[in-house]
Amino acid sequence: MKLDKYTVGKRYGKALFELAIENQEADSIYQDLIALREIFHDVPDLGEILSDARLEPYEKDEIMKHLVSDYEGTMENFLYVVYNYSRMNDLLLMIDEYERRYDEHNSLLLGTASTAIPLTKEQHQLMEEKAAKLLGYERANLINLIDPDIVGGVIIEANYKVIDGSIHKQLEQIQELLLK
Repeated sequence: MKLDKYTVGKRYGKALFELAIENQEADSIYQDLIALREIFHDVPDLGEILSDARLEPYEKDEIMKHLVSDYEGTMENFLYVVYNYSRMNDLLLMIDEYERRYDEHNSLLLGTASTAIPLTKEQHQLMEEKAAKLLGYERANLINLIDPDIVGGVIIEANYKVIDGSIHKQLEQIQELLLK
């Protein structure tokens, strides 16, 4: 049974993260993965090229040697495992899973805060502090999205949870109470 790319990304990302924790390399591998993500964004077809039959194996091997030349140890071994199983096209998903686990390990909440108008720097910082505390994290990093349909208030989405503090939601709740 062939696994879909999301399952592959989660499994490989999880395995790398667990190995990094075991070897006490989580921070350095995180930094390596962020740099690697930049390379894959600069050369969008790199994963596909290293995973499919466009090039001869010796040509792909040369590209891999150049790619892994900046890495050593666990990171180098990981890249060669991914390459040898022809999964380089799924590498960004693996990086995303590692990053998600890394942030969770460091008690960092990632998400969005949707508001009708942009938040000031102070409001944004306060929003992050309250969201982190409410959801049981030490810190939060929320991206402020602007949605004029909200009218007022805020909708926070993070870690598959939604905190809807919008005026629209509050009006719906009042309406429900009046109709009872």
